[in-house]
Amino acid sequence: MKLASYELDGRAGFGALVGDSLVPLATLLGGGIEALARITDEGALSDIRSFIRSSAQRIPLSAVRFLPVNPSPRKIFCVGVNYGEHMRETQRSPTAHPIIFLRLASSQIGHGRPIVKPAVSDELDFEGEIAVVVRKGGRAIEQAHALDHVLGYSCYNDVTVRDWQRHTSQWTAGKNFDGTGAFGPWLTTPDEMPAADAISLTTRLNGQIVQHAVSDAMIFSIAEQIAYLSTFSTLEPGDVIVTGTPGGVGAKRTPPLFMKPGDVIEVEVGGVGTLSNPIVAE
Repeated sequence: MKLASYELDGRAGFGALVGDSLVPLATLLGGGIEALARITDEGALSDIRSFIRSSAQRIPLSAVRFLPVNPSPRKIFCVGVNYGEHMRETQRSPTAHPIIFLRLASSQIGHGRPIVKPAVSDELDFEGEIAVVVRKGGRAIEQAHALDHVLGYSCYNDVTVRDWQRHTSQWTAGKNFDGTGAFGPWLTTPDEMPAADAISLTTRLNGQIVQHAVSDAMIFSIAEQIAYLSTFSTLEPGDVIVTGTPGGVGAKRTPPLFMKPGDVIEVEVGGVGTLSNPIVAE
């Protein structure tokens, strides 16, 4: 099952993808973008599947404006330097624990919306990633049961303003410019996904592949990330984990390859689909 947040006629909605249309789920889950966080157990997912089969209402995808899969999560955890190839290109040493930083919900945009190159920088870099959305929250989640807490997977572009990232040893500024965190186009539930260690990830800039990896190349697996994060923070339904980018980022190429207005960047995750965003100037 694929689930999406969208806007239609100025109102936020949440729906299930059926072919090239969406089945609105407001009558089942309530209105607004909070619907995603209400899907906390298998019973809720079964109710959605039954509702989809019985509902005659369809909204063409062409009629909606996509919002980030979860436009307003309580927490967005991002994992840094989580693929060996990316660690080597950044000349970093292995760490005993995941590198964690936070992204603000206000920086996010949906599928098809423009990524904004800020006026203060020409170093706008792509970072294609696999995103995980939490279904069932908790503290001190055991790694063996961590994947039971996953509602689904999506595409994420953790776009980074590199020179601002380097202002200090903390990455917050470079990771949180408005209009840079692309998230979508929808979420796919685990029953329609490859195994968590077999998910493919490809980033394309203007149609050319610039990043490619499979999730088994992660230094810290998705289950390890969930277990680690839940040790210090109570995970809640709808929380987002952005699991790391592979090698090939623009800043580490010779010469550097940064995004510019007029470009189109795509992130494709196996089992999900393709997140596509044009680049515009601020």
